[in-house]
Amino acid sequence: MVIQEIQQYSEIRPKARAYFCYLFHKNLPNHLPSVSVESIMARMLKIRGDLEGIDAMYLLDAKGNQVGATYLKDGKKKEEDNGKSRSTRAYYYRAMHEHRCTITDPYPSLLNDDLTVTASQPIFDEHGEIIYVACIDMPLNEVLKIAHPMALESAAGRFFRLGYAGFTLVLSFVSLLLFVKGIEGFLSYGVGHADSIEIKDIFESTILLTLSLAIFDLVKTLFEEEVLGRLKNDHASSIHKTMVRFLGSIIIALSIEALMLVFKFAMTEPAMLVNAIYIIGGVAMLLIGLAVYIRFTNSGERH
Repeated sequence: MVIQEIQQYSEIRPKARAYFCYLFHKNLPNHLPSVSVESIMARMLKIRGDLEGIDAMYLLDAKGNQVGATYLKDGKKKEEDNGKSRSTRAYYYRAMHEHRCTITDPYPSLLNDDLTVTASQPIFDEHGEIIYVACIDMPLNEVLKIAHPMALESAAGRFFRLGYAGFTLVLSFVSLLLFVKGIEGFLSYGVGHADSIEIKDIFESTILLTLSLAIFDLVKTLFEEEVLGRLKNDHASSIHKTMVRFLGSIIIALSIEALMLVFKFAMTEPAMLVNAIYIIGGVAMLLIGLAVYIRFTNSGERH
């Protein structure tokens, strides 16, 4: 579970950073003369009131020493943290080096040993010099909830996850049945009877196995993204690739079916060849539609 959360965090990190930067810029005074510690902490406490799940809030000076107490989520304060040096912490030197809002990688919190992420924002005076660094500690699971709306404890989220889990389970059985049916014809001939295998059986088995692969690929995508909640770097792109693979598998299966019918009707019922031509025409239309879909989707992603 921890590995999964860390992987999810790496995928949603840009969104989480953007959210924290928005909060900092909206609430904290910056590039103003005579910025006081009291005014900064008052604004930070406002952030704590608006954003649930914050573990701790504190302020550092330009040298990395803490200014004032650490404000905890239960309303208590750790006065003994006043004056402690945080100059070796990543959230301090990254904010000082990059001169912008930053968020850290997950690390064990000193408060409760849970994985925590720290967001830090440098505060500048009217001359553009950094005078303070505001810091917010937040548990990793709370950060994931901010950037990932489908929270685990949400009733609607649990319902839809269970629904998707049910669909993926049923589709998995369908894929398995198609796979078993696809190899059943070969197994029925036994070992050493390859010369007795009918071409028709090969075509039919290939169609079934292709459809089984297409459904299995769809199940994999649904399970990872909707049940496990694993986000992709580019969600729209992942859906696009899944759609292309799925439609491609269907087109291959229909093409094999049309080829099989051409051979069958050519040898037995030439008058029925027109039906195979209809299927080939349908496959051609699907190919054109898929090409148009890929063309416009790729154009949208580039823009």
